[in-house]
Amino acid sequence: TNLVFGDGNPNAKVMLVGEAPGADEDRLGKPFVGLSGQLLDKMFSFIGLERSKNIYISNVIPWRPPGNRTPTPQETAQCLPFIQRHIELINPELLIMVGGTSIKALTSSNDGIVRLRGKWKPYQTEGMSSPIKSTAIFHPAYLLRSPGQKRETWADLLNIKHTLAEMGHA
Repeated sequence: TNLVFGDGNPNAKVMLVGEAPGADEDRLGKPFVGLSGQLLDKMFSFIGLERSKNIYISNVIPWRPPGNRTPTPQETAQCLPFIQRHIELINPELLIMVGGTSIKALTSSNDGIVRLRGKWKPYQTEGMSSPIKSTAIFHPAYLLRSPGQKRETWADLLNIKHTLAEMGHA
């Protein structure tokens, strides 16, 4: 129903990119506002990050796929240039890919979230003058279904906090 473009501080040094909006996001026109968004906000608040101050959030796909299904590879391919340009315009220092769909779209990797989460990789598009640091975390919707993975996510968050401190953004 609604375009879900982005939310947060467009001058933030940290950008999160998720998969696609769910029902709540579609209704309100903002990414990560449902239960998983509440968890995401809580997770990042533990390391001193807030969407109103120092995070910017968007999605690979800016609309809710019918039936809330996973976006098709064709939909992802069609939207990829737009999210890449979105990242270029925000120009973050850290890019955090939220969930497996985001990783696969932005990195063209066939590796899953379990293998890629918590590791820093350079991310660069043709429109960027130099690469930025990127990492991946489990999607909060997954954490709501699989609370046993919260320990790994806590380690990932501490890693993000440590990296920000190293970059002078404590």
